[in-house]
Amino acid sequence: MKARENARKQVLLRLPQGLWEDISEWAGDDFRSINGQIEYLLTEAVRSRKKGKG
Repeated sequence: MKARENARKQVLLRLPQGLWEDISEWAGDDFRSINGQIEYLLTEAVRSRKKGKG
């Protein structure tokens, strides 16, 4: 993996309770932590956006 991908930044994220519960349930379905699920969703969104610009 690239050094950039290994580096981690901490981010304070406030979410509405309902969204938190939905992400928590989804994370459980995918056998991920909530943090892992949020990182996965953000990574997929960025990949999708980059594909659309190419």
